[in-house]
Amino acid sequence: MTDSRTTAVLDRNGLDALVRTLRARGRTVVGPTVRDGAVVLAELTSADELPFGWGTEVEAGHYRLVPRADGAAFAHTTGPHSWKAFLHPEREKLWSVDRAPDGGLTVTEERPARPSYAFLGVRACDLRAIAIQDRVLTGGRYEDPGYRDRRTGAFLVAAECTEPGGTCFCASMGSGPAADAGFDLALTELVDGGGHRFVVRVGSEAGDEVLSALPHRPADPDADTAAARTAVDGARERMGRSMPPVDLRALMAESLEADRWDDVAARCLTCGNCTMVCPTCFCTTTEEVTDLTGDHAERWQRWDSCFDLDFSRLHGGPVRASPRARYRQWLTHKLSTWYEQFGSSGCVGCGRCITWCPVAIDITEEATALHDELADRLRRQEREERER
Repeated sequence: MTDSRTTAVLDRNGLDALVRTLRARGRTVVGPTVRDGAVVLAELTSADELPFGWGTEVEAGHYRLVPRADGAAFAHTTGPHSWKAFLHPEREKLWSVDRAPDGGLTVTEERPARPSYAFLGVRACDLRAIAIQDRVLTGGRYEDPGYRDRRTGAFLVAAECTEPGGTCFCASMGSGPAADAGFDLALTELVDGGGHRFVVRVGSEAGDEVLSALPHRPADPDADTAAARTAVDGARERMGRSMPPVDLRALMAESLEADRWDDVAARCLTCGNCTMVCPTCFCTTTEEVTDLTGDHAERWQRWDSCFDLDFSRLHGGPVRASPRARYRQWLTHKLSTWYEQFGSSGCVGCGRCITWCPVAIDITEEATALHDELADRLRRQEREERER
């Protein structure tokens, strides 16, 4: 394995060559590009399609593209898409069945050719999210074969953050802004007196092989490597949000009956936007569709959300009928009970759920409010015990 500290430098031509090289090797290159007023993820045919000169202005319930004078390609925050849309797509056909005139049934499993993906511009928080979904969808007793096939062999080019957004809190979740694992190549973009360049760290043998095919130069320890670390460290200090520095697992477990759930339920539309944009939410349901003759049917898997009233429906009705119950389920699972199932938090601090919530509900604000309420309750209990 190549040492992940090995560094080199690509210029703009080198970035162009990276996309060309990956495509020449049969990869479907996916990366950020500007479309419909947002930075979205889509297939790239050239590095020219990257969002050079665009940044983003984000706050709770607010997202805007803003032009940048420096021409940076990766100075934007995460958009409404995550890599989940490619590895765990929102709708996927599983099988079809056809009925012959004699009544016989033929079932055909859907196993399309899977693209060989190369993801360009993966943020550190999204690297962590992909690792989490790896554990969820391939690390247990029951694998998702579609996810496994798409994920196997995917080539990941990280882009470390130097410009955090107003809703970013990856630093307090330990998932960024530096890429620490899970990448083949990691880029840190610099635009300064040394020019516009990308400092590259190699994280795998596959990454080393690709880098060797690109025009590059060794990184200068001061002008390049140290400058890249300084830029990423500066992003860590400028996070727009943070989680309270407490044991979130214990906080959720001790807050099941908190009054704060009523407050957030009064605002929550239970639209499920937070689960759709979340890079780790993985819940699905299946549905069968038929043609008008009734002789052809298909089973499709599609994303589902714990905010959907029918998500927990049993024969007597939904288990979680109120917005309070559904929001509490989502937050406690994401920050607490995910550990019991998968060994980590389900939140990576990307901030998408805050940005794309239509009523600006802020997961960090809710966690802080729950912590404050719990602390007040414990203080009252201590005071009452002393007064007895």
